[in-house]
Amino acid sequence: MPGEFDLIAQYFTRPARRAILGVGDDAALIALRPGFETVVSTDMLVEGTHFLPGTDAARLGHKTLAVNLSDLAAMGAQPLYATLALSLPRVDDGWLADFSRGFFALADAHGVDLIGGDTTRGALNLCVTVIGEVPAGTAIRRSGARAGDDIWVSGSLGDAALGLAHLQGKLTLPDAAAMQAIERLEAPLPRVALGLALRGLASAMLDLSDGLAGDVAHLARASGLAARIDVEALPVSPQLAAVLQVLALDQRVRFMAGGGDDYELCFTAPLANRDAVRAAGASTGVPVTKIGRMTAPESAPGAVLIVDEDGNRCAPTVSGFDHFEKCA
Repeated sequence: MPGEFDLIAQYFTRPARRAILGVGDDAALIALRPGFETVVSTDMLVEGTHFLPGTDAARLGHKTLAVNLSDLAAMGAQPLYATLALSLPRVDDGWLADFSRGFFALADAHGVDLIGGDTTRGALNLCVTVIGEVPAGTAIRRSGARAGDDIWVSGSLGDAALGLAHLQGKLTLPDAAAMQAIERLEAPLPRVALGLALRGLASAMLDLSDGLAGDVAHLARASGLAARIDVEALPVSPQLAAVLQVLALDQRVRFMAGGGDDYELCFTAPLANRDAVRAAGASTGVPVTKIGRMTAPESAPGAVLIVDEDGNRCAPTVSGFDHFEKCA
């Protein structure tokens, strides 16, 4: 059976593009440029909490990196480096070949160097740290929104939550819809190019990992505001529109605003930037949709009001994904 260092050498050692020293020593060496700020984020995926047992290994490799790149996208950062820590129940050469293939395909698409990490035996647990950069003073934070700013979202919402419900047997999707929904669940696309294009346009931004309602509440709280969202404006993918249309409104809201795993960007921008925001979406090939506005809080900041076309609150109240609940 190959040892830890044999495993690293076989599956995860590649020539570095930017690093002075990458995989193989006690630590990586990177040279960060003057005039730029370094952006670092870490996300962990745990079997049974963040993905179902038996998830395709190549897709899981992709997603392990994608969820981290999504955090950099939410800051308007250019990805540069990543480290990878793996806890594996056993050494499975076929699984590792597929996992690393999915991981590196996405890394290559964004010019990311894997510069180190760790491996150990244990329950399946995947942890990536990503490092990127922004020109000094240009990072898009959660705290920059102002009352009256538009709220925007990229792509579509609810696909991944529908895919998970289908896999769990909670509902049955038609074949084409199921394929779309499961792909969005297992292989999300980090909106890196859009995040870069929104520097100087968005006043605040985050990525939607735990569900729109919960994540917008984080943004609103950080900005000292509240948010009002129009449920009829929430963007739906064409492949899943028919599925969502037959659901009761409260079910539709749960999937689209509370399901999680969308990995879209949600951001605010002044009204004067509407045309520029739409142009940023068009230039990167990512649809962007205006879904509401930021408001002054009536009491404590962080309230999110989801309303129907008549301005009435949609029931029930939805919250985001809880990381201490199992997905299985």
